[in-house]
Amino acid sequence: MLKIRKVKGEIELLTGLHIGRGDDTMRIGGIDNSVIRHVNPNKKGIYEPYIPGSSLKGKMRTLLEWHLGLVRMGRKYPYEEGQPFSRKFLNREEIFMIDPKKREEAETLLKLFGDPTPDSPYGMTRISVGDCLLSESSKHMVLSEAKYENMVDRKKGTAQNPRQVERVPAGVSFNLDIRIKVFDGLDDEDKLLNMVKLGLHLVEEDYLGGNGSRGYGRVKFHLSE
Repeated sequence: MLKIRKVKGEIELLTGLHIGRGDDTMRIGGIDNSVIRHVNPNKKGIYEPYIPGSSLKGKMRTLLEWHLGLVRMGRKYPYEEGQPFSRKFLNREEIFMIDPKKREEAETLLKLFGDPTPDSPYGMTRISVGDCLLSESSKHMVLSEAKYENMVDRKKGTAQNPRQVERVPAGVSFNLDIRIKVFDGLDDEDKLLNMVKLGLHLVEEDYLGGNGSRGYGRVKFHLSE
């Protein structure tokens, strides 16, 4: 039997958030790097920003792999550096043969986020992260700010190459909607759920989106279920 477990709530922006839409042109006198927005306007003609589910899911998986010590495990060849953790790396490391807890954590991650290895024994990806839409309470708020960024010339001490980056301001919130498939007899529901919550906690401790080293993208998750 299949059960769908939901994790819902809100994402509160503690600092401005920038998730780009992939602009390939610079606008003279305009913003150089815009945030991603819906292509269709709302009833007031406003193109609302949102957080792509793929951005949140990818950030969670990356931070979890670092947290669990999986990023460098099992890599034999240079081209494998940076690849997501998979069963082929799991089977190369002796630690997973002698440490049941370590193997269990790695297998839970592969079940949750998927394993690209052909004929994987872990089945389909369990997690589905929906696009995070603007919350109802934020629809009346200012949804965009332009922040100037630049590089400091180390010799002259002056700003170089100033540019405008668009951000969704602090205080705006988005709806969180994560769904987890739980297969009876195959999955431990609590372990899957706990890994999702750990992933969200790690995002809180790090950042979401771009320019994190400049303080962008700090968020707080408020879970309702």
